[in-house]
Amino acid sequence: MSSHSAPVPDPSDGAPVEGVATAMRRSQRGSRRTPRRAAVGRRSFSPTMRALQELAEAGAQVSVHVSDLDTGRTVLEGDDHVPLPIAGLGFVPVLVETAAAMEAGTLDPLRIIDRSTDDIVAGSGLWRNLRAPALPMIDLAVLAAAAGDPNAANALLDAVGHEQVRTRMVSLGMPRSAVLDHFRDKRGPDDAPHVAVGTTREFARLFAGLVNSTVVDAGVSAQVSEWLSLNHDLSLVASATGLDPFAHEHDAHGLLFINKTGRDRGVRAEAGVLAGPRAGVAYALTVCFDDLSISHRLRAHDAFRVLGTDLMEYTH
Repeated sequence: MSSHSAPVPDPSDGAPVEGVATAMRRSQRGSRRTPRRAAVGRRSFSPTMRALQELAEAGAQVSVHVSDLDTGRTVLEGDDHVPLPIAGLGFVPVLVETAAAMEAGTLDPLRIIDRSTDDIVAGSGLWRNLRAPALPMIDLAVLAAAAGDPNAANALLDAVGHEQVRTRMVSLGMPRSAVLDHFRDKRGPDDAPHVAVGTTREFARLFAGLVNSTVVDAGVSAQVSEWLSLNHDLSLVASATGLDPFAHEHDAHGLLFINKTGRDRGVRAEAGVLAGPRAGVAYALTVCFDDLSISHRLRAHDAFRVLGTDLMEYTH
């Protein structure tokens, strides 16, 4: 893996264009906002680089991208153009297409969808444990975003159409990423090898676009961001934030945060946005590793948590 930290722009070079994330942070903190220059000396991703380099040397495939929300500058990158398996993270574009179809009126948010009995994914999710055999589309979107529910996500993909999602991803500037298949308990020889693949560069930019209201339009961006703000999986990068996994929409300390994770055998992926008093970032990290033991898995998880700590230092 070849990675580097790009130079951080000096505020004296000129005021950056203020984005939505900047405005939100300023409104949350008012006069307590610390000048950018005060944080420059702390903006080092050396711990993350060491952790990711160790994973790469041990045989893992690693891809990372971090960009500054206010300037758009890339502050950390490593093999961010390489498509890798990303599991459930790849279903964020499905949520985008779902929100766009609802806004356009081609998909009724209250349309009732029956839970499949033939292709039900039994290994995870909440819907399979609920008594309700059918739910409205908008509730399925909440389940898919908040709990990574595979059956809800499959239902959304069927409703909006695989081809429409593919077209949407190209229009969003994601030609190297793709949703390949439904979630399945077992993958046969005729199935795609992965649910989805993606590059960290494209997914970090997607999340930056969501908070800056440029994904399709402001309404779609806001709806998808609202769904993702309910995500309960804060165990990887987000573990460094100290946020409540079940209620982090309105943090008492003013953190702006949305994320989505992806998990599969030997795959961990996360993308999101974190904004604090000094800066905001869009990030994505994917690690594909040999899941031979608990220690192999924990070493991969540790790298995500190191990145989370570095992101907190960058934004605070």
